[in-house]
Amino acid sequence: MTDDPRETAGGSPEGVSRRGLLGILGAGAAGLAIGGGAGAGIAAAVAGAQPRPGAQTYPFFGEHQSGITTPVQDRLHFAAFDLASSATRDDLRSLLEDWSAAAARLVRGLDVTEEGAVGGPLVAPPDDTGEALDLPASGLTLTFGFGPGLFDDRFGLADRRPAELEPLPRFSGDALVPAQGGGDLCIQACADDPQVAVHAIRNLSRIAFGRAALRWSQLGFGRTSSTSTDQVTARNLMGFKDGTANLKAEDPDTAAAVWVAEGDDPGAAWLAGGSFLVVRKIRMLIESWDRAQLQEQERVIGRDKGEGAPLSGGTEFTPIDLTGTGPSGAPLVDEAAHVRLAHPDTNGGAKLLRRGYNYVDGNDELGRLDAGLFFIAYQRSPAQFITVQSRLASDALNEYIKHVGSAIFAVPPGAREGGFVGEGLFA
Repeated sequence: MTDDPRETAGGSPEGVSRRGLLGILGAGAAGLAIGGGAGAGIAAAVAGAQPRPGAQTYPFFGEHQSGITTPVQDRLHFAAFDLASSATRDDLRSLLEDWSAAAARLVRGLDVTEEGAVGGPLVAPPDDTGEALDLPASGLTLTFGFGPGLFDDRFGLADRRPAELEPLPRFSGDALVPAQGGGDLCIQACADDPQVAVHAIRNLSRIAFGRAALRWSQLGFGRTSSTSTDQVTARNLMGFKDGTANLKAEDPDTAAAVWVAEGDDPGAAWLAGGSFLVVRKIRMLIESWDRAQLQEQERVIGRDKGEGAPLSGGTEFTPIDLTGTGPSGAPLVDEAAHVRLAHPDTNGGAKLLRRGYNYVDGNDELGRLDAGLFFIAYQRSPAQFITVQSRLASDALNEYIKHVGSAIFAVPPGAREGGFVGEGLFA
């Protein structure tokens, strides 16, 4: 016997339902009762909880979810989940409640529950896995989305499905691997410390036990875009500055390009204030690219590799001149250059807010580097991405890349204080 009071401590942690606690403890969840309402539980989860000092924090509650126009952090852990075959509508709702309660704590640099990694009974698994103990919040944001499959007949949500939430069409050059795409639900964890992002996904996956299972996930490093004018332009694994012309939070046209507006889809009014998320895993054929001449690399991209200036002249942020020609009469920016084909002027004004990351997944069976870009884009309508991606069918860059993963999600608006993400689905 021991005098340690933790051995006899009872009760469920505040903010996570009984079913969520059982998921944390690794117990089977089928047939078990669901906990209390979201409002009291989530309010309890954050009441009096102060963020750990020493790092940037972003709020979980608000008009929009954080992690979209938030300044892009340096690290990513993205995860897609499928609901269990036995899951019910109540299971889905309780999962979103429990995820929201935990997320509201995690973004403050706290454990998923008050008892956390070391405060519970010694004879039970801890509520939190503990690898983020003593680490600050590191700018963590957690962004949740719903895939097309969530709106089938399982949960009675078919009439709430956004009209544009359809699997993406097949694009020229796709070499998609089914195991690297799709999903009923997704969580995007971004932070400036990789361990903080991994900790968040790990613990939210535990909470989902018995209700949803991880379908696929992706680690990312070194952001390949900027979403704030305060950020410098980063480089991708091809060595070029990426996202020079990306939408920024401060741009006056960002809101209209990113957020679903009231009246866009009367059948899915719950999505107003949210967005559509497209993710694409783009493998770079690194060995071929590394053998290409510098002038070929710059022709393919349409910018110089050092400054990042368009080949039509100027500095990095000089607007691209798509009409300029050289002494021979040839366009200064090649007709098949990536920046030309992706430019809004050649796509009917379509713009995307990108939050991509580099990735390296080791080597393949032939010893080639398995690396590239994990592309993330938010837009008011999937038609924006489809327009741009269709235009890229003739992109010179296609010789050096292939798309191996793809998914689309509807991202609901931010959760209200005391509510949970996706609450409007169940109204």
